[in-house]
Amino acid sequence: MKINEETILKLASLSKLKFEKKEMDLITNDMQKMIDFIQTLEEINTDGVKPLIHMTEGYNNCRQDEVKEMLDQKEALKNGPQSDSTYFKIPKVLDK
Repeated sequence: MKINEETILKLASLSKLKFEKKEMDLITNDMQKMIDFIQTLEEINTDGVKPLIHMTEGYNNCRQDEVKEMLDQKEALKNGPQSDSTYFKIPKVLDK
């Protein structure tokens, strides 16, 4: 499949995007590389290869919950640069 300017204009129209000429050239080139890669993948012989559903063989590998020692609130608050009785103080992030 050959990607051309007409294809990119059609995709741009469908996605409500507009591109400059320079962008069109870059997008056309990138899109052609993607199509070429997919066509290369299609040429690979996968006869006898079982479909892959999960990346690993294991399913639902759950572990038992274990109660572990935790820091109390005072010890945890010592880990922050600033705190006030029951919470960490942080710099203001959002303005009203």
